[in-house]
Amino acid sequence: ASLLTGIELSNDKAMTGEITLTGAVLPVGGIKEKLMAAHRRGRKKILIPMGNEKDLLQLPVEVRSELEVKLVSHVDEVLEWALGLKFLTSVGYQAPLLISNETSEVT
Repeated sequence: ASLLTGIELSNDKAMTGEITLTGAVLPVGGIKEKLMAAHRRGRKKILIPMGNEKDLLQLPVEVRSELEVKLVSHVDEVLEWALGLKFLTSVGYQAPLLISNETSEVT
């Protein structure tokens, strides 16, 4: 479960990347090795930074065809994918507003 939210995480997901204080997801090195390791561990749904898209071409075709890779550029996308949390960012308001995934109410 997520330490922050207590929400259970799916065992078939894996992710890598670096997140800035402003929420941008930055590319990282070693994508081929990380995705090969995730594949060996049975992880089929993988989240990587948008900036690492070109690195997918380094994977063997048979491995790439068995993975569902999502490319992301912001932490909001990560939280929705991993935990099912949705955020809204209001105009002129810097911090995101959490929309509960159970009640669809802004909290």
